[in-house]
Amino acid sequence: MSATAPPAVRANGPAAPVRHRWLILAVLCLAQVTVVLDNTVLTVAIPVLTTELDATTADVQWMINAYALVLCGLLLSAGSAADRYGRRRMLLAGLVLFGAGSLAAGLARTGGQLIAARAGMGVGGALLVTATLAVAMQVFHGADRQRAIGLWAATSALGFAAGPPVGGAILAHLPWQAVFLVNLPVVLVCLLAVRALVPESREERAGRPDLGGVLLSTAGLTGIVWAIIAGPDLGWRAPAVLGAAGGGIVLLAGFVLWERRIPDPMLDMDLFRHRRFVGAVSGVVLITFGATGALFLLTQHLQFVRGYTAWEAGLRMVPFALSIVLLNVAGVAAALIRRLGVPAAIAVGMVLLAAGLTLVTHAPGDGYPVLLAGLLVMGAGCALANPAIVEAVLSAIPAEKAGAGAGVDGTMTELGGSLGIAVLGAVLNARFGALLPAALAGAGSFPAALAAARTEEERGLVSDAFRVALETGQTVGAVAVLVGGLVAAGLIHRAERAA
Repeated sequence: MSATAPPAVRANGPAAPVRHRWLILAVLCLAQVTVVLDNTVLTVAIPVLTTELDATTADVQWMINAYALVLCGLLLSAGSAADRYGRRRMLLAGLVLFGAGSLAAGLARTGGQLIAARAGMGVGGALLVTATLAVAMQVFHGADRQRAIGLWAATSALGFAAGPPVGGAILAHLPWQAVFLVNLPVVLVCLLAVRALVPESREERAGRPDLGGVLLSTAGLTGIVWAIIAGPDLGWRAPAVLGAAGGGIVLLAGFVLWERRIPDPMLDMDLFRHRRFVGAVSGVVLITFGATGALFLLTQHLQFVRGYTAWEAGLRMVPFALSIVLLNVAGVAAALIRRLGVPAAIAVGMVLLAAGLTLVTHAPGDGYPVLLAGLLVMGAGCALANPAIVEAVLSAIPAEKAGAGAGVDGTMTELGGSLGIAVLGAVLNARFGALLPAALAGAGSFPAALAAARTEEERGLVSDAFRVALETGQTVGAVAVLVGGLVAAGLIHRAERAA
C-alpha cells in the first residue's frame, strides 16, 4: 500500500466515522456514472462509426456489446478479488484499466481494434462497479450507509439516461474519438482522489484463491450473456445461441458444485438457503428485467414514433434520472426506506414505477407534459426501490464479503437488464410482425417495413402496427416490474418475520 494512503479499516468497518466519507462517495459516484454512461453513450455514434471505420452492422453491434459482455462475465470474480486483494487496490486497478481501454478506443483505426478496446474497458468496468459499492459499504454505517447506497444507485440511473444526450453533445462539436477520450480526465481525477482519500480494506481471512470458481463463473456468465445478446439477431434456435446458452448453464452448474466442495469459495452457496438473500436476488432480476426492457422500448417509442433523434430522446429522459438523484441527495428516499422498512419500500417503489410506465404507455395524447409526469412517477419509484433492493442484497451477506455482495448485485442487474431488452424486444418484434399488412409481412424491422411501404396508407398502417407493438412490450415490462417488486417484497418480509 502506498505510503500516502489513508489508514486501513477493518473488514467490518471502523468504529468511528471515516474522515471525508462524503467526498469519497462523490468520487465513487463519479467513477460509477462514467462506467454506466459508457453502456449507452455509443448509441448516437452508430452512423459516424459505420462511415469512418467502414463497419458492418455486426461490427457496430459488438462495438456496443463487447463492453457489456465482458463486464457482466467478470463481475463475480471482480467482487471476490476486491475482498481478497483490497477494495482500494482493485478500485485503482479498475480506473487504470478503464482509462487504458478508453485511450485505446480513442486511438482505434478499425472496427476490430475498437471492439477489443471496448472489451478492455469492460474489465476495468467490472472492477469499478464492484469496488465502488464495496468501498461505500466499508466507509459508511447505519443511516448514512442507506443514504450512500441510494446515491450510488442513483448515479447508475443518471448514467443510463445521460448517455445519448452526452454523446450527442460531444459529437456535435468533436470527432467520435472524443466520446472515449473524455473519460481520461475523469479517470485521472478519480485516481488522485482515491489514492489520497480512500482507506484500504480487505477480508481478513480470505483463504486460498478460488481460480476454479473464477474460470467457471466467468465462462458460464459470458456464454449466457452472449446468447442473450446474439439471440435476437441470429435467432433463438440458432445452433450457436443454443450452444452458448447450454454451455453457460452447464458451466454455472459446475460452478455451484465446485463452490460447495472447496474450503474457501468465492461465493458461499449457503447464502441461497436464506430467504432474504433469495428474495433480494430474485427481485433484482425481475425488477431490472421489466424496468430496463421497458425503458429500452420507451427510447424506441421516442425515436421511431415521436420522431426524436437519439440524443433528443435521451434529453427527454433526463428528468427520470434527475428525480432519482434529487430524491436521494435530499435524503427523502433514505428517510422513507427507514420509515416503511425495506420490503414495503420495494413494493411501493415498484408500484410507482409500474404506474409511471403505464401512464407513459397508455395515456392519451402525444404531448411532453404527460410523458414528463410519467417519467417523474417512474423516477420516484426507482429512487425508493433501487437503494432498498441493493441494501437487501448486501445486508444478507457478511460485511467482510462486501465485494462478493457487490458482484452478485451487479451480475443479477446485468443479467436482468440483458434479458429484459432481449425478451421485450422479442415481444415487440412478434407483435409487430403479426400486425403488419400481408404485403409487408417479410419486413424484419420498422425502418425496413416503412421503406417497403408503397403508399401513404401502408406507411400509416406500419406506424400504427409499431406503436401498438411498443405498447404491448411496455405493458409486459410494467407487469414484470410490478410482479418482481411484490415477489421480492413478500420474500424479504417473510424472511424478516422468520428471523
